[in-house]
Amino acid sequence: TIGESSNISMARYTVPEGGGPRFRLADTRGEPLGGAEIYRRVSPAVVSVSVRSGSTLYTGTGVIITADGYIITNYHVIEGGEECSVLLSNDASYEAAYVAGDADLDLAVLKIDGTGLPTAVLGDSDLMAVGESAYAIGSPLGLRLRGSMTDGIISYIGRDMEVDGRSMTLLQTTAALNNGNSGGPLLNDCGQVIGINVIKMVSSQRQLEGLGFAIPTTTVERTVNDLIRYGATQPEPLYGLYIGTVSEQQGEHEGLRIYGVTPGGAAERAGLKTDDLLLTLDGEAMHSERDLLRVRRQMHIGDTLAVTVLRGDHVLGAAFTFTEADVAQP
Repeated sequence: TIGESSNISMARYTVPEGGGPRFRLADTRGEPLGGAEIYRRVSPAVVSVSVRSGSTLYTGTGVIITADGYIITNYHVIEGGEECSVLLSNDASYEAAYVAGDADLDLAVLKIDGTGLPTAVLGDSDLMAVGESAYAIGSPLGLRLRGSMTDGIISYIGRDMEVDGRSMTLLQTTAALNNGNSGGPLLNDCGQVIGINVIKMVSSQRQLEGLGFAIPTTTVERTVNDLIRYGATQPEPLYGLYIGTVSEQQGEHEGLRIYGVTPGGAAERAGLKTDDLLLTLDGEAMHSERDLLRVRRQMHIGDTLAVTVLRGDHVLGAAFTFTEADVAQP
């Protein structure tokens, strides 16, 4: 495992046998909504997170992702915490237990004991483009301003940042973020969560306006699934192939062209060859690099993945089995 974190002394939640819920990002974005409608739909799923450490009380934000009370927030919001509670928009208060977290990725999962709770939808941050609208809901500056909504645009995608000595690749937004927004959702114009707000850039002399950052949901999806299932993030195996990023049509078949395979890698062991047309992975049609990455985010060492390719005029089936050798070395 990587990114294991243990400096939290609050009550722990043990995920039931079977691994708890699993999440997939929404495949489509849906119809654009106005800001008022986005707020009406999503704000009930946004919670204020209060954490006590010694005699100090810290506040942040979280977002409910299951009706029985799994909540995503930032790890730094609960780091060092001894007790934790969350407050919903309807003023209902719950004691929260710690499921797991990753300090390096700055993500954590909490659990409250509830049923029929409002939830937010996780959208695909890879579908966002610079200039699109973005909204943030949270508790800037503490409980007094909880439920605040701000708006802006996505101002950069894939911004590499150093945050407290760790490297992170983040969404950049002009939506106003302040202390207390950490752990809350960044939303697209369909009301889907496309990021978890993490920092606002501050210089040594002054605050810099219009520079907010969020962890993209493509990172959140795999991390949260790992935290719930394994209690820590797991290394992500690689296919061991070089692929075209644009789909090709060959007769009645459409897929991604394989331009090379890594010697000894999972693809070569499965029998895939250069110039094969990759048709499906795990039963999903391959039309773009996004399809390829979406499937890979679900894979772990030891998993076996069904694959079909077109070689010449023949459709062939094979299977990847991922081993520790398929993990990228730092």
